[in-house]
Amino acid sequence: MSMTESLDSGRTRSNPVNHARLRELSALRNGPGLVRIASHLGSVILVGAAILFVSGRYGLAWALPLIVCQGVLMAFLFMAEHETAHKTAFRTRWLNLAVGQCCGFVIGLPYEYYCVFHWEHHRHTQDPAKDPELLVKPLPKSDAQLVLAFSGVEQVYGRLRLMLKHAITGVVTVPWVPANKRSLIVREARLYLLAYALLLIGSLFLQTPVLLLAWIVPLFFGQFFLRPYLYAEHTGCGRSRDAFENTRTTYTSALIKWFAWNMPYHVEHHAYPSVPFHALRELNGIVAERIVHGEAGYRRSIGKAWRWLRSASRGEVEA
Repeated sequence: MSMTESLDSGRTRSNPVNHARLRELSALRNGPGLVRIASHLGSVILVGAAILFVSGRYGLAWALPLIVCQGVLMAFLFMAEHETAHKTAFRTRWLNLAVGQCCGFVIGLPYEYYCVFHWEHHRHTQDPAKDPELLVKPLPKSDAQLVLAFSGVEQVYGRLRLMLKHAITGVVTVPWVPANKRSLIVREARLYLLAYALLLIGSLFLQTPVLLLAWIVPLFFGQFFLRPYLYAEHTGCGRSRDAFENTRTTYTSALIKWFAWNMPYHVEHHAYPSVPFHALRELNGIVAERIVHGEAGYRRSIGKAWRWLRSASRGEVEA
């Protein structure tokens, strides 16, 4: 039984989507995923080329807006990795694996490790003792720590340090990785690290800043946009097991939904993880009235997440 099938099973009592309709919505297709990943990676390549052209001809300062744009595009490849972790981006399994590994490598989040991590997140959403998303990002205790948390710096540092630990020590101790997956996680980390080292050596040998300007620096800037987006998914929502209560949907622009692979429909995704990204809008039309936390735009949803975390850090709400 797959992750999505297992998590969807048992959602029958007071279920706004009957089994027949859910089977229709859960039908997997290759076409939408191929179009989405082609447009996403194509945008990354085009903007990367523009960065190199503008910085080479006019100077780095003129390329800064493009670098920020590239950062957003690259950071949001996380959403492609997320969809492939569910094996719902494509009908063909190897496409999910290939695209997932590609995106995971680009953003420094090993794919097989993330699949295990995310499985536990869905099983234990909003459980402070078991949800790995809560375990890896401790509650900020001051406004300065809150700003740092929203920057994404801590999270990226933490996952890169963990990958390095797995690769060097060969030991996996995090509780969300089962024993039968540990050797796979170690091999994956070592292969990622080897590939990064080869790219670094190649760049130094060729004396080229291409990877720095079109990949590493933009990816850093992209975290300032991705991390607040991710905080908005659950922060300040309920602690129950009901996805309609512990998750937030944000109604936003078509452009954001496109590059976020429709994950702003996050309640819908958590309630029915077998439904692929391209069917979430249709699913929203069925379940919208059941959604407890729905916001019009990310200014509101991120603002709610920020205010809740700030209140929690001061002991004003129960964390």
